[in-house]
Amino acid sequence: MYDSYESPFSARYASAEMQHVFSPQKKFSTWRRLWVALARAEMKNGLPITEEQVAELEAHVDDINFEVAKEREKLVRHDVMSHVYAYGVQCPNAKGIIHLGATSCYVGDNTDIILMRDALQIVRRKLVNVLDLLGKFAEQYKSMPALAYTHLQPAQLTTVGKRATLWMNELLMDLEEIDYRLANLKLLGSKGTTGTQASFMELFDGDTKKIKAVEQMICEEMGFTGVVPVSGQTYSRKIDSQILSTLAGIAQSTSKFSYDMRLLQNFKEMEEPFEKNQIGSSAMPYKRYPMRSERITSLSRYVMVDTLNAYFTSATQWFERTLDDSANKRISVAEGFLAIDGILNLMLNVCDGLVGYPKVVHQRVMKELPFMATENIMMAAVKKGGDRQELHERLRQHSIAAARVVKEEGGENDLIERVCADPLFQLSREEITAELDPINFVGRSVQQVEEFLADYIEPLRKENADVLNEKAELSV
Repeated sequence: MYDSYESPFSARYASAEMQHVFSPQKKFSTWRRLWVALARAEMKNGLPITEEQVAELEAHVDDINFEVAKEREKLVRHDVMSHVYAYGVQCPNAKGIIHLGATSCYVGDNTDIILMRDALQIVRRKLVNVLDLLGKFAEQYKSMPALAYTHLQPAQLTTVGKRATLWMNELLMDLEEIDYRLANLKLLGSKGTTGTQASFMELFDGDTKKIKAVEQMICEEMGFTGVVPVSGQTYSRKIDSQILSTLAGIAQSTSKFSYDMRLLQNFKEMEEPFEKNQIGSSAMPYKRYPMRSERITSLSRYVMVDTLNAYFTSATQWFERTLDDSANKRISVAEGFLAIDGILNLMLNVCDGLVGYPKVVHQRVMKELPFMATENIMMAAVKKGGDRQELHERLRQHSIAAARVVKEEGGENDLIERVCADPLFQLSREEITAELDPINFVGRSVQQVEEFLADYIEPLRKENADVLNEKAELSV
């Protein structure tokens, strides 16, 4: 087993659950369920198909004779006809009515839609759990002041919890996109060779009502609310591009989260989980690098780039269909889901064990806060009778001098000491220190966290209570 290529998605990243969705067993048993649904619908609309034949087909949906199909495909070079043959071997009484009136895309394309729906539901469940975990983190740290950044330069203060809501808000947007896709995903149905349903017109002697009834019955049996209104032989490949774009949206959000985490770990403000026996570096025993976050970044990049496959495939379809989509989409769609599954497993693991270092966060705040507090100090000095313009100029000079000490001499920020020693301000150390409580500089951060959790996360938890508390087992 070690002398041939094995996809990292199987060995390292994707869960067994997601791998099963794109497995041969799931694919071909879904083909058979579609054949059963077709036969049943045709029988109910008057074609000479018996209950016994349908029952025989149902009895062999899952026990697929793969070797028979494999040997047949070597001979006929057609995967669908090979499986029609193999199914017929197991169902001799029904073999003559398998795939009646259908074209290959009846099983191929409808199955692809079903698999994408099932995979999206897994993605949705895991995304809900990530939001739940980040919500708990945001609640815990909603009142902890922290440096906020613009251009990666210290700006005003925020709170650790408020920053977490920024991550959550983007993931919530992704969840809304998933829900939209699931609500609007339609089956191809039974459209025939070029989408005209000509074969069904022949079977049902031109009875349009029966043809539409057959399609609706198949749709309902497969758990969908509708079929695409028109098609060529295939469903529009724009559907694949829309689904992969939805996955890429999640990848954008998780990549942003992972970049922030990697920077915060560099600042020593936060860390992802680090296991007891985990080795950070083969050369540096002390090292604790953000391996999980880096992997999130890496896989997210893959998913975002993967969308181009679906874009080009959709854009280059010829007329009613061409086969250059097949090899590409069976790789790009499956791997897009496997990658996003791996990303969400990592997110579940990281968000379930985020480590914060409040003393470091506070220390970093206090190094910058004197600069941010200059306006407050100036106003306090004005109340003592000082001239605002003169005070502003003196603070500018002190700030430049203090910054020089920090940047050029490697010293500590001594702005407060300079102001305390300057008689122009007429402020005691106690009065100046009173202006330096970080919580006074976070604006509405605390309330924003509380409002976001109450308005968005709590309703989400209530609606999805049956799927919460999921854990992720990482392979490596």
